[in-house]
Amino acid sequence: MGVVAGALAAIRRKFDRLLIYFCLFAIFYGARLWIQSGLFGLSVEGHEFYLRLRGGIDYVIPVPAVLFFEASGFMNRAGRWAGYLLAVVGSLLGLTTFALGWHRWFSQVNSAVVIIAIAAVIAQFLRPSGGDRDFAVIRNGLLVFAAGALADNVAGVFFRRVKIEPYCFVVLLASLGYVTARRAFERDEKLGEIQKELEVARRIQLSILPAEFPRSEHFRVAARYVPMTSVAGDFYDFIVADEKSAGLLIADVSGHGVPAALIASMVKLAATSQREKASDPSGVLSGMNAALCGNTQNQFVTAAYVHLDSEARELRYSAAGHPPMLLLRNGEIQEVAENGLMLAAFDFATYSNAAHKLEPGDRLLLYTDGIVEAASASGEFFGQQALGSLLQKTANADPKAAADRIIAEVQRWAASQDDDLTVLVCDFVGNA
Repeated sequence: MGVVAGALAAIRRKFDRLLIYFCLFAIFYGARLWIQSGLFGLSVEGHEFYLRLRGGIDYVIPVPAVLFFEASGFMNRAGRWAGYLLAVVGSLLGLTTFALGWHRWFSQVNSAVVIIAIAAVIAQFLRPSGGDRDFAVIRNGLLVFAAGALADNVAGVFFRRVKIEPYCFVVLLASLGYVTARRAFERDEKLGEIQKELEVARRIQLSILPAEFPRSEHFRVAARYVPMTSVAGDFYDFIVADEKSAGLLIADVSGHGVPAALIASMVKLAATSQREKASDPSGVLSGMNAALCGNTQNQFVTAAYVHLDSEARELRYSAAGHPPMLLLRNGEIQEVAENGLMLAAFDFATYSNAAHKLEPGDRLLLYTDGIVEAASASGEFFGQQALGSLLQKTANADPKAAADRIIAEVQRWAASQDDDLTVLVCDFVGNA
C-alpha cells in the first residue's frame, strides 16, 4: 500500500503531503514487520547491523504518522505538541540505536512516550465528529490501533511483548488510505474545476486584447504577449488605428495571476474611455489615472502611450513609471522617456508629453519590464543594452519577425519565466 501511494504521488507530479506521509508510514511499518519476521532473522542472525535496524526502526515509525495527522488538520495544539514530542524522541532514539546499538532502556523510554502521545491523540479524537466523515473514519481506525499499540507498549514495560498491534494496524491503514485517497481525488477534482475557470479567464483576457493592427500605408505594427501564468497583468491596446495616425498603449499591472488580470480589464475600460484625447498622451494617462485611483486594491499600473501622426511627421509620448520607449533610426538607438508617477497610486499625479519628429524607416519598441528584467541562471538581467542591440540586429526584419525574435531571445536567456512578456514593434514607413 505504501508503494502504491508513492507511485500515485509520483504519477501526479505534485507534492501531496498526505500521500507522501501515508506512503512512508505504510512502508516503514511493513519494513518493520519484514525485518522482525523469523525468516529474515534467520538469514542475518547475529549480524550487528540487523540488530540495530531491528531495534531502531520501531522508534522512527511514528514520525510519518505524526506528520500525516498534522497535515490532515485534525490535531489541536495539545495533540500537535504530543505528536512533535513523539517524533523528536523517536528520531533521536532511532538515530542513536542505528549508530550505537540497541539498549533496553531506549525501548522503555520510547514505550512511555508512545503511551503519553497516544493518550493525548485519543483524547482529542474522542470529541464528536460534527458530521466530518473523514474525522470519524480516522478516529475509528485510530482507536482500534491505539488499543493494540497501548497493549503492546504496556506489555513492553512490564511483561514480555505481545503481537496484536500489527492486526490493529491493518484497520488504521485502511482508514488512513481511505481518507488519503478521497482527499486526493477531491483535490484533483477541485483543481480541474479551477483549471477550467482559468482557461475561460484566459480566453476572456485574450479577447480584450486587440486584433492585428489594420493595414495602413504609414504604419506596420506587431504585438506579442506571453503571460507567465494562464492570466496575467500585462496589457496593450491600439487606441487609434487609422490611415493617418496610430495610438499605441502598453501597460503592466503589479503582481501576477487573477488579481492582476482583473485590474488589466479595468485598464482596458479606462483606456477606452480616453479615446477622444487620443492625440494627447499626457491627457490619456491623466484620465486613466483618475479612473483607476481607489479601485485597484493598492495595486499599481505602469503604462506608456505614444501617438504617431503621419501627416505632421511627429510622435508624442508620455509614460507612467514605465521603461523608456526605444527608437531605432538609421541604425542608432535612442531612448524616449517622459515619465510621471505610476497609475492608480496617486490621485494628484500629473503627466507631460515628449514630442519628436518621425522619419520614414523609424522603428519604435514598447515593452514591459519582464523583458529587461528576465534573469539568467546566474541572476544576470537581460537588460536595456541587450534589448537595444537586439533591436538593431532585427532592423531588416519585418515587425512580426522582430517581435518574435525579441521574445525568443529573452526566453532563451531566462532560466525561467518569472514575469509576463509583452512587446509592441511599430515601423513608420512614410508614404507607401
